[in-house]
Amino acid sequence: MTKKVLVPIAPGSEEMEAVTIIDMMVRAGYEVIVASADFDGQLTMKASRGVMLSADCKLVDVADDEFDAVILPGGVDGSEIFRDSTVLIEIVRQQMYEGKLVAAICAAPALVLAHHNLYPDALMTCHPSFESHIAKQNWRVKRVTYDVNHNLLTSQGPGTALEFAMEIIINLSGKKHAWTVAEPMVTLPTLHYHKVGDE
Repeated sequence: MTKKVLVPIAPGSEEMEAVTIIDMMVRAGYEVIVASADFDGQLTMKASRGVMLSADCKLVDVADDEFDAVILPGGVDGSEIFRDSTVLIEIVRQQMYEGKLVAAICAAPALVLAHHNLYPDALMTCHPSFESHIAKQNWRVKRVTYDVNHNLLTSQGPGTALEFAMEIIINLSGKKHAWTVAEPMVTLPTLHYHKVGDE
């Protein structure tokens, strides 16, 4: 059965993270819904470095859909819009209550998840400049951090986006499937998804 993932975007979302996430979820064969969290309902918006991003629909249009993963790209301005979107926060809450995967990168773990105290006991990371937003007992320095008890995956920034996206694929479909995505991309052989063994 095809996995269905939600990737919200907003004005000021970090484009390297957003595009890497979207691209790799498509490569994995998932149904990818890119939804605009823009308060004016615009589907085309300028990302943090000026690249134009386009959404498939408004976030409110898919608020009642079910997803295998909800994935939040970072970028300060975009994350602040996510933080203030009652629709998105309710989608994340529902995902959390159902024990389904939530993934966030860069500023999003701090400005969205920690701000709303959604995962008070979960281990997480974020962009190092937002470390102070995460409770010390929960903070992890790892580039990609997965809390198995909360099904929460977090990562640090644009430079970790590929690793982050690969971990999402591993989580949803296992290492063997992740390798079918990684191999033609000529990814670094030191990354652990090259070790295709037991699922």
